[in-house]
Amino acid sequence: MRVHLVTMPWHPIDLPSLQLGLLNSLLHRTRPGDEVSEFHASLRWAEFLLERSDGRIGPGDYVAVGSDAIYHGLGDWVFSGALYDDPDWGLARLRDYAAARDLPVDTAVAMRPHAADFIARCADEVLAQGPDLVGFTSTFMQNVASLALARELKSRRPDLVVVFGGSNCEGPMGHALHRNHPYVDHVVRGEAEYAFPALLRHLDAGTAPVDVPGLCWWDGTRSRANAETRRTVAPADIPAPDYDQWQSALDASPVREYVHPKLVVEGARGCWWGEKHHCTFCGLNGSAMAFRAKPGERLWAEIDRLVRRHRLLDVVTVDNIIDMAYFRDFLPRVADSGWDLRLHYEVKSNLTPAQLQLLGAAGTVHIQPGIESLGSRVLDLMDKGVTGARNVRTLRECENHALTCSWNLLYGFPGETAEDYAPVVEQLPALVHLQPPSGAHRIQLERFSPHFTDPGLGFGKRRPAEMYQHVYDLPEDELADLVYLFASEDAGVTGPAERRLQDAVAQWRAGHARSRLLFEDDGVALLVHDRRHGRPPATHRFTGWRAGALRRLEDGRTVPALHRLLTADGHTPTTTELREWVRRAFSLGLLFRDGPTYVSLPTWGEPVRLAEDAG
Repeated sequence: MRVHLVTMPWHPIDLPSLQLGLLNSLLHRTRPGDEVSEFHASLRWAEFLLERSDGRIGPGDYVAVGSDAIYHGLGDWVFSGALYDDPDWGLARLRDYAAARDLPVDTAVAMRPHAADFIARCADEVLAQGPDLVGFTSTFMQNVASLALARELKSRRPDLVVVFGGSNCEGPMGHALHRNHPYVDHVVRGEAEYAFPALLRHLDAGTAPVDVPGLCWWDGTRSRANAETRRTVAPADIPAPDYDQWQSALDASPVREYVHPKLVVEGARGCWWGEKHHCTFCGLNGSAMAFRAKPGERLWAEIDRLVRRHRLLDVVTVDNIIDMAYFRDFLPRVADSGWDLRLHYEVKSNLTPAQLQLLGAAGTVHIQPGIESLGSRVLDLMDKGVTGARNVRTLRECENHALTCSWNLLYGFPGETAEDYAPVVEQLPALVHLQPPSGAHRIQLERFSPHFTDPGLGFGKRRPAEMYQHVYDLPEDELADLVYLFASEDAGVTGPAERRLQDAVAQWRAGHARSRLLFEDDGVALLVHDRRHGRPPATHRFTGWRAGALRRLEDGRTVPALHRLLTADGHTPTTTELREWVRRAFSLGLLFRDGPTYVSLPTWGEPVRLAEDAG
């Protein structure tokens, strides 16, 4: 069988498709007689835009529409005109939507006239390979472009088998995609390692795939959805990705000079925290929450092979959370390897300074620690299992270990109040030297999240997010099964409290590049050099128990606990003296207060600031 695997826009153009890499390896292992080819249409779309616009629409515009506007559906909208054979489809709705949100859409509008011709060219290139089956992987805003190409392919080759899979096909989404688009023959819902080869065996034999768990297929004119399975793919059965065809496509692409390519690897699936405490707002992992991880030795072997083969040192892990065993059996191997790797990792925000130090020693340069908030009560509403004080410690330790930290400050949780945010907002100017969030964002209702599955948590009303009105020409009851994001009544803070939070975060972001709060131990005293935006330059000098107190508070302590530690260290401040000193240090912005807990804010060493931060 000739199998052609396709990843459509808006897959990131600096990354290979892990899904295609895994499927390619899977088919070579399970069906060595098949011919497997790939089509990296994300790269082709960026090339096409460059060509058709005479360079006016570049890869940066691709990112702005395909990634930055993901919660507004701009990328899907660009291709909806091609899907529905109407270049003006949804344009008026998009403009109304954008005007209400002050959302720039000119770039997306400029791209759309090229979409139909691009789909036609893609069909030419795919069919030139003579495939028996075309498999699409769809995640985030890949649905509409994939559907547009699938429709075009089937109109030209009705005998061609079209299969969809990916996270956009989880659960009811996959069945809705199937039954509303008859040119899609099969939809694989859930993990593909077992289901896809089973489907191909049925196609070889010409039998109905009634026993393939989760599969959607056509029984005459009836869309059938097989029951999904709770069985998850064992780590031993998850292949190492094959990126050879991606590398060839990238090397031949005129887009190559615009991007800094990275490798993508997968060490684990599921979420060990979510198995115990599913964060209330999180819809990731769909029906496969069970945590499974490859042994660290195997993960390192895969990375070592890929780095040697592709000569790329940036490695992005797609794990939703790091396997804690990797601090014993993976990261030490990386640190001892001698490779000058630049790892990108998602972690939990309660890592210790020693663990963050090991991440840095192993070449980790970027982490996503899921901080979400600096207020303990709001974190409790999320079921995050950490405190605001611990999250501030994580931000500080990221500075100490040269780790770029990406995070969002989320709000809008049922049960939160303005009083939960007031003490945090008041202290944000003291944190201006630490890495700020991307912004303050109201949460959206995500399918598969506890907020979605349990209306009793506070979101009793839900409807497909408004952006889908300019993306799909489908009735709302079908959208309710097809889409991932939903609108509901606003919860939590609104009005002045919401604006104060957003303004404070904006000021943090604006002042960060010019801010420092640095420790220096000169052998006699502990100095703190304060060069934070919004404060007059100052240097504070601490000796004796006061220096000891500031160091002890790096771990976060209550005043009674701090007093016990200082006493054990041989210091003799009275409780009154200590409380007065803590009050003074807090007033200077040297401490963060989370309820009764105080955390030291100065960092060690000069932090690195990227030039773009200063803009």
